[in-house]
Amino acid sequence: MPSFDTVCEADFVEVKNAVENAAKEIGTRFDFKGTSAAVELKDKEITLFGDAEFQLAQVEDLLRGKLTKRNVDVRFLDVGKAQKIGGDKVKQVIKVRNGIESELAKKLQRLIKDSKLKVQAAIQEDKVRITGAKRDDLQAAMALIRKDVADMPLSFNNFRD
Repeated sequence: MPSFDTVCEADFVEVKNAVENAAKEIGTRFDFKGTSAAVELKDKEITLFGDAEFQLAQVEDLLRGKLTKRNVDVRFLDVGKAQKIGGDKVKQVIKVRNGIESELAKKLQRLIKDSKLKVQAAIQEDKVRITGAKRDDLQAAMALIRKDVADMPLSFNNFRD
């Protein structure tokens, strides 16, 4: 039976490159000289450092620009709140989403079931597998998912015929 997987995966190589480019630009920009502005990547978390929340916003804007240039969707970013870290320094943790959360997976499953398409949706760990008898039904399911779930950067892979 034809099937495909609905996933939410960022290209971590490009994310790493964007963070490195942002760190390099922070080191050379005049308005960041002599400040604690920095950006670093550990596991699947990007940490922004700055002297004030205004500076954090500048660093975040710079990072978003670098990610966009590298074709990484900024909807993968889950921005946390700014935290004070002693003195007048602040930091902000941004998580890079990877995998579909269980709530969204259940929403996708319900969406497919309510659509009356002749396809089935099954939750498998952090992805949703959609199977159907006809390729046209699967393409209709893809179009439905793209239309109804616009706030998450979902992609489709592992298409089997």
